[in-house]
Amino acid sequence: MDSGDIKDDLVKNRFSVNERQRIPFLDEPGLPTGITRFWLVRHALVAPAFREIMYGNGEVPLCSETLKEQESIYKALVDSLPRPAYWVSSPLKRARHTAQVLLDKGKFGAVLEEDSRLGEQSLGTWNGLSYEDFCLKREQESSDLWALSATECPPQGESLEDVLKRVGASLEDWAYKNAGQETVMISHGGAIRMALAYVLGISAEAALRFTIQNLSVTVIEHIAGQWRVVRVNTLSHFGDGSL
Repeated sequence: MDSGDIKDDLVKNRFSVNERQRIPFLDEPGLPTGITRFWLVRHALVAPAFREIMYGNGEVPLCSETLKEQESIYKALVDSLPRPAYWVSSPLKRARHTAQVLLDKGKFGAVLEEDSRLGEQSLGTWNGLSYEDFCLKREQESSDLWALSATECPPQGESLEDVLKRVGASLEDWAYKNAGQETVMISHGGAIRMALAYVLGISAEAALRFTIQNLSVTVIEHIAGQWRVVRVNTLSHFGDGSL
């Protein structure tokens, strides 16, 4: 069954009007159980040298110094994540490394699955360029919020609109597979922005207005065939007054 069939089935099986009236509204801080819910976590900070280039879906290592410095943050983060939960990661090493650190520290005992559709945008032949050189390659004007227009596709790469389509298909598939369950997804800034674009029904370009920071948590739910956003870019586990 492909993602289109899955989405059609979910639409056909939406709740009736009376059932919709029982969809839980979030009047209190806690989140109800039995909801199809996704916790989207952006991977940890990458090594300093690689922050100077546009690495896209290239393989870059995490910053080992930051991993050590953020021990208490990881503890607070794992305490904020649901149990039990399914765990899914982008196949890129920085995401899988982050996921494994969280799984180990939290002793979740979950099996980590991979989904290539959660990977970062492919920049094709422009991958690895400095920001300045990257900007010289562009053929379309971009906003000040990101280095590339959402519609521009680098040679042998993909546009953010392409990313939106594959991330949306992934969410629909996992919503079908893990219906009524909690799922933690370790992914990337661009992919999480496109997840928000998908669930909100907005353009890829508009979603670039979201900020998705390293180790932030974004929470979305799938209820009665509909998507809703619960939290975006939360960083309360940093313990410094962050949202």
